[in-house]
Amino acid sequence: MSVSRVLIVCWTALAMLSVGTVALGQAAGTGLISVAILMVAVAKAWVIADGFMELRHAPRLWRWLILSWAVLLAVLIASALLSST
Repeated sequence: MSVSRVLIVCWTALAMLSVGTVALGQAAGTGLISVAILMVAVAKAWVIADGFMELRHAPRLWRWLILSWAVLLAVLIASALLSST
């Protein structure tokens, strides 16, 4: 797959994930909806890291660090949100 085609697929995925975030944000604000929005945010971070930053070609350690940072933040935010309700 050519580089421009990969970027178009990544852009399309980001647009669809952004629409999903807005749709989830319009739903009732429960803890589960908040966790779903965080999951979409992690998916967006993955698309950005692998697609635009091209970490899919980077050493495993760098890719793991970048992707696990997004997951760690989402887990910390979700635990704070769910413990406060």
